Amino acid sequence: MEERILKAVYHAIDELNAQLPPGVSVEKTMDAPLYGVAGKLESLDFVTLVMEVEEKIKAEFGVDITIADEHLLSKQQSPFSSVRTLTEYLEEVLNQNNNAT
Repeated sequence: MEERILKAVYHAIDELNAQLPPGVSVEKTMDAPLYGVAGKLESLDFVTLVMEVEEKIKAEFGVDITIADEHLLSKQQSPFSSVRTLTEYLEEVLNQNNNAT
């Protein structure tokens, strides 16, 4: 499952990078910073990334998910700080979704 999630996240990053100005891009590595102190994304770019990830997860898994929700408030580390934390969070969300069905 992790490989499929990473594939979806990387597709979302490709979509976002195509829309960003020259010289600004998100790396496709597990430790690439996304949002926060080390991140390169402006707020609007971050929202675009979240929407792209949700869309790619739906295409890959056939499941509608909402990434930004009330569960984030209880997280000590933001799931959006790096590609790694995002994929781990997505796996958690998808597992919860599978257990709910």
